[in-house]
Amino acid sequence: MKKFLLPFAALTMTIGLAACSSNDEAKTTEKEKKKTEEAVAPKTDVKKELVKFYTELGKKINAKDVALDTYVAKASKEDAKPEDLPTVEDKASASAAAAAIADELNGIQIPAELKDHQSELEAVIKEFAASYQAKADELKKEAPNFEAADATFEKADEALGKVFESEKLLAPSLGNQVN
Repeated sequence: MKKFLLPFAALTMTIGLAACSSNDEAKTTEKEKKKTEEAVAPKTDVKKELVKFYTELGKKINAKDVALDTYVAKASKEDAKPEDLPTVEDKASASAAAAAIADELNGIQIPAELKDHQSELEAVIKEFAASYQAKADELKKEAPNFEAADATFEKADEALGKVFESEKLLAPSLGNQVN
């Protein structure tokens, strides 16, 4: 009887090990397949890319808006002495800076990672560029008025905020970053 039980036990263990082994192989194959799929198509963090895009947008504007900010600061100063008011050169520099910002904005490409929001972001960039171009044009007049340009900027800022909110992010204010 012992001779019969020993081979039977060995056969039972062999079958059990074979079954466990094939099950482990199936799990390993599934895991490898999943890793391969992830490596082929890496997930894009849209929120991170959106924040990065916004930050770069602000940096591009800030790199060119010093003369414009200086003009606005001088022109809006209450009780300014005549010598503290912006000069003709300040006005010309501010106009050139605003036009340069508009050109810079018109050349911005939306990153491929933000393709789901491309049309909205292109419209936002176009509005921001139009705002700066309007400021450049106003600065060529005797008494510039930025109300229309500021309204266009605010409209673009709100549209940018809606894109952020659609990704469950807080709406930023580009006006706070560049002014």
